[in-house]
Amino acid sequence: MPLLIESDGPVVRVTLNRPEVRNAFNEELIAELTAWAASVTATGPARVAVLSGAGKMFCAGADVTWMSKTVDYTRDENVRDARAMQRMFAALDELPVPLIGRIHGAALGGGVGLAAVCDIVVSAENAIFGFTEVKLGILPAVISPFSIAKIGRSAARELFLTGARFSAERAKEIGLVHAIGDESELDRIVAKYVNDLLSSAPESVAAAKRLIARVATSSPAEAAAFTAETIAERRVSKEGQDGLRAFLDKRPPSWLSGGS
Repeated sequence: MPLLIESDGPVVRVTLNRPEVRNAFNEELIAELTAWAASVTATGPARVAVLSGAGKMFCAGADVTWMSKTVDYTRDENVRDARAMQRMFAALDELPVPLIGRIHGAALGGGVGLAAVCDIVVSAENAIFGFTEVKLGILPAVISPFSIAKIGRSAARELFLTGARFSAERAKEIGLVHAIGDESELDRIVAKYVNDLLSSAPESVAAAKRLIARVATSSPAEAAAFTAETIAERRVSKEGQDGLRAFLDKRPPSWLSGGS
């Protein structure tokens, strides 16, 4: 199976399971990741997802065997192929629950794109990253909207054009990675983030993800109107009312106490 999905209560663990090819993408893995992402709902049992890779590496990008097929594709076939990958990244980017990336070994090409669509990225200190597509005469085109949103135009100009590999520390400096540790510490760091996320109100977390995406592409006037409406909506919501009253009453809110 190219993708392993394990549920542990409110936490779902998604593992790229093609270690023999360094968890590289092919049509099947793309389809399965897209289908899984589409199956996740804001009201479902999953409240946090953790994305990782089996074996020695997180993800090496595109599978060489799969890429070899594209050499003989027509332009239209290449467009169709690229759009399938676009749908996968968009579905992961728009996941209604927080997505934590657990990076070890390396994240190259499309593997960096996966890191870019994660809300939180935890990396091994010896992990290597790279937008390496230009070394093959192609471009990090499909992942560019998500990557540039994460690292900004300046870093993209350096890293997209050179195709240079860079360290976890550099990835943290440009905003791609949020926490770094020894590979033996990754699960502990991920667990802390999971606990922090589970202590937050689930509807508010989903709304916060939508807020970030909307405000990032809005004009100041549009953002002002949208954010005023959004906070008003949350304050009068069942979850918002419960959270505010719990704070005033010095009691746990329902999502921590198990109430409805």
